Amino acid sequence: MKRAIRQRAKSDQKARRYAQLLADALRLSQDAAAQMNALNSLYNVDVSTQTLLVHDLLDVLQPDQLTGLLGQSTPGEEEQLFNLIPDGNGGQPLPENPLFGELAAGTPIIPPVQAAKRLTAQPSIDKHPTGAGGQAAENVAAAEI
Repeated sequence: MKRAIRQRAKSDQKARRYAQLLADALRLSQDAAAQMNALNSLYNVDVSTQTLLVHDLLDVLQPDQLTGLLGQSTPGEEEQLFNLIPDGNGGQPLPENPLFGELAAGTPIIPPVQAAKRLTAQPSIDKHPTGAGGQAAENVAAAEI
């Protein structure tokens, strides 16, 4: 988890840096195009004002769009994704859990897997009577489940 968070932060940092560099480059290309237009009109020539890559990039996005995207979020900000999960307890609040530092009162909740294992476990059967009442150990073991 730590490595994944570190990678996410590093990719966010690089994306921000490259997006800012791209916005700056596109602004620079717009300045160069303006200068080229002035030279074209001054010398009555028709030299291309943009390369094909810059032309295609400016068709897709403008430097102000990139700057706006960068300004809409802070570095390291996380996208909140909400997953719809079934309501398994009828909307009742969950009991306190000592795993999360909460004080647990009452009977602990046994996860379903452990409860199923405990119910399917075979009780040890001891045929010798125990105690003065002559109750067999298998009856005690069955009563404990």
